[in-house]
Amino acid sequence: MFSQWRKEWVLQPKADILSGIVVALALVPEAIAFSLIAGVNPMVGLYASVIIAIVISIAGGRPGMISAATGAMALVVVQLVKDHGVDYLLAAGILAGVFQIVLGVLGVAKLLRFIPRAVMVGFVNALAILIFSAQLPQFAGQNWIMYAMVAASLAIILIFPRFTKVIPAPLVAITIMTVLTVVLSLDTRVIGDMGQISASLPSFFLPNVPFSLETLQIIFPYALSLAFVGLIESLLTARIVDEMTDTTSNKTTESRGQGIANIIAGFFGGMPGCAMIGQSVINVTSGGRGRLSTFTAGAFLMLLMVTMNDLLMTIPMGALVGVMFFVSYATFDWGSFKMLKDSPKSDSAVMLATVLVTVLTDDLSMGVLVGILLAAILFASKISRIDIKRREEGTTVVYAINGPIFFASTTAFVERFDLTADASFKQVTLDFTAAHLFDDSATEAIETVVLKYQAAGIKTELVSLNEESQALVDRLARRIA
Repeated sequence: MFSQWRKEWVLQPKADILSGIVVALALVPEAIAFSLIAGVNPMVGLYASVIIAIVISIAGGRPGMISAATGAMALVVVQLVKDHGVDYLLAAGILAGVFQIVLGVLGVAKLLRFIPRAVMVGFVNALAILIFSAQLPQFAGQNWIMYAMVAASLAIILIFPRFTKVIPAPLVAITIMTVLTVVLSLDTRVIGDMGQISASLPSFFLPNVPFSLETLQIIFPYALSLAFVGLIESLLTARIVDEMTDTTSNKTTESRGQGIANIIAGFFGGMPGCAMIGQSVINVTSGGRGRLSTFTAGAFLMLLMVTMNDLLMTIPMGALVGVMFFVSYATFDWGSFKMLKDSPKSDSAVMLATVLVTVLTDDLSMGVLVGILLAAILFASKISRIDIKRREEGTTVVYAINGPIFFASTTAFVERFDLTADASFKQVTLDFTAAHLFDDSATEAIETVVLKYQAAGIKTELVSLNEESQALVDRLARRIA
């Protein structure tokens, strides 16, 4: 137990603390921007980022992953805030946390293994595009200084690691750009232009909503959407961090941890959140691997808010945009272009559909769901092909069936039997040696064929059914039993 605690918390404290500081700085504009999207005070997003990061560092199942207020969650609650106010948002976040804990206990994380790699690649690429496009509005109305800062920040991030990796390059870029902005009084957009940050700690309170069935009816659909969107994004991000660090994580614990974090955030005035792939990539590429990096991100952000909010508001957006551009580049799976050329067309279609839907809807969960649905349809179409060979043996016709029989292949199965051609024979034998029955649709299709021949006075026989298929026929095919 102690060795596991040491591995997750203090195996590389220096790297985790430094990477956590970088993430904390990158969280500020994101939290403010997501608060504005949801239509709430910037402090609601900042409080959420502080609390969720700290709680998930303890309760989560993926060390080194960053969770905080996110755009995906903010988009879900826009109408709720507009119609009913921030207190209903907090109540919905608390209920969403309860749902996530329940889903975690039920093992919803196990469903992650049914997400195809093509969907994962599409998810990553769409996210990279969204991260990049989300930075473009920062250039509106800006002069050449903004562009120069972005370019300089990118240059520092790319070149500095060649000299040393002791200090994360994004932290160096942010520090240098901030010093230049303050010392030279540069005319460029800073964090303070996005919203005011007050020097106050989050405090416990109950959302001011009626404890009634009507309130539940209002927040229930939003809470359910928040729960699923948060879990989808968190579990996919955890899987990506697993691959980046060549480690494994407990997805069930992560599901419960996300729920606990959202419940606590709601009681401390924070909007609901989930894992952030952009900030998680920043953390990992800056050297963060343990829970200490996530805890540092939340704790340092709180320290900045309380003691250095004036300094925090002087950080130039150009530096942070440069960091996020690098994150976009590092997130994108550049090998996917080769995938388009070499992989099966079905995989390419799934990947492109995931990217397209996500970018058009600005909703990662929607893109993933469409990708999974398309992959399932294409997979069902691919495996639904069955081969049936007909041969004559005296007064008997034998149909040798090869392939799976289930809802997607039953139409083709039924159509392959020719009653007119078999009318002169006394018996029809269905040979299932190379076939397998999967569902009720399969038994119904067999019943349809058998009853059709029996109505014509032709005897039918089913042979060589495997044990599972025979059990299915015995249980469901009542009309031919």
